[in-house]
Amino acid sequence: MPPSAPSPPTEVQLIWLKGQFQRWIRFGRTVDERLIDRRRRVVSFAPGAVFAVVHWEAGQYGTTLSRLWVLRAVATGEPFAPVPFVTPGAEILLDLKTWVKVHAALAVIDAIEAQGLRPERVAPDHWRHVGGRIAVAQTPSPYTRVRHRAWLMRKRLGLTDDNDLLAGAGDPR
Repeated sequence: MPPSAPSPPTEVQLIWLKGQFQRWIRFGRTVDERLIDRRRRVVSFAPGAVFAVVHWEAGQYGTTLSRLWVLRAVATGEPFAPVPFVTPGAEILLDLKTWVKVHAALAVIDAIEAQGLRPERVAPDHWRHVGGRIAVAQTPSPYTRVRHRAWLMRKRLGLTDDNDLLAGAGDPR
């Protein structure tokens, strides 16, 4: 039986039109970047990588759309959801709309980083929890170093099905 071909990376189209339209990566480890022009680029993520995409649009009277996704890049054959500007799509861990909700999730990301942890290494269930709580105007539980250590131990013992740590060995933060 011939070895299977490696899964292609997940690509995200980014854009920056000052004051009008912006899409950027908030966190995550890219494996490639391709410049299209001075305002557009495409970044790629390895299968299993977790990353956040922020999308913002403005009109004549201010912000018209704010959106934040925390996504996991999928391998060939894994189920995925279509996500705008993400090829082929991804597993959606968090999906928030409106600036108030996006701002609350960005504060959660900042709090995780303030502890010296990398948001892309956080337990996927925490992102689902954050999305669910913020969606109903509730405060999410904080992600602590103790919870993070417990998550990493579950991963090492094979007590979870999530593929969170596939996307980068090394420093467990």
